[in-house]
Amino acid sequence: TSKSLTPDVGIFDVDLFDTSNTTIAALKKQSKKVICYFSAGSYEPNRSDSKDFKSSDLGKVMDGWPDEKWLDIRTANVKSIMLKRIQLAADKGCDGIDPDNVDGFDNDNGFSLKASDATTFVKYLAGIAKSKNLAIGLKNALEIIPDVVDSIQFAVNEQCHQYDECDVYFDLTNQGKPVFNVEYPDSAPNVTASERKKLCAAYDGVTLSTTLKTLDLDGWVEFCDETKATTSIL
Repeated sequence: TSKSLTPDVGIFDVDLFDTSNTTIAALKKQSKKVICYFSAGSYEPNRSDSKDFKSSDLGKVMDGWPDEKWLDIRTANVKSIMLKRIQLAADKGCDGIDPDNVDGFDNDNGFSLKASDATTFVKYLAGIAKSKNLAIGLKNALEIIPDVVDSIQFAVNEQCHQYDECDVYFDLTNQGKPVFNVEYPDSAPNVTASERKKLCAAYDGVTLSTTLKTLDLDGWVEFCDETKATTSIL
C-alpha cells in the first residue's frame, strides 16, 4: 500500500541532487508529475559536481546567498556541466526541470551578462531537455519571457504578486502553459487576511497556481483557493 501524500498535489518540484530515484519513482507511481530543481546560473559549493567548474566560470557572490556565486553562462564548460545535470534528471525519471538563477543579467554578476545571454542559455537548456523528453520551465527572468516563450513548457515564479508583475505571464497562459507562483508572506505561518488577499489575487488573462511558503522552504505550505492548479506540463 502506498503512503498518503501531504500535501496531495499534482506536481512536486524537488531538488535534483538531494531527491533519491526511489522517491521520484514513488511519486510517479502515484501519478504525480516531478519537476527537478537545480541551479543553472549559480555555483553552489556542496553539489556533487561542484569541482567541475573552473575558477574563470565563477563571478560575484550572490546577494543574500554568501556561499553561491554567479556563473558565466556563456562558457562551454558551464554548458557542459548543465548538459550532464539535465541527463541526470532524465536518468532519475524526472518529468521536467526547473533551472534556477538564469537571471544573472538582472544582478551584479561580475560578467556584464546581458538578457540576450540568458535567452541563448535558456534555449540551449531547452534544446537538451527536449532531446531527453523533459519539460523545461523558466524561473523568474521576466524580461526574457517573450524571447523564450516558445521554447518552454511552464514557468516558476517567485513573488510576482509582491512585486506587482504577474501580468507579464500573459504570453505563457495565453498558450495554455502553466505558471507556478510562490509567494513568501511576511506573516507566515499565520497569514493575515489582507496579505492573503494580495498574494492570492487574480490577474485578467493570467492563470496562476499560487503557493504560499516560508522563505526557508520548510514543511509549511498553504494554497490560494482563488487560483487554478494544473498538472499539464508535458
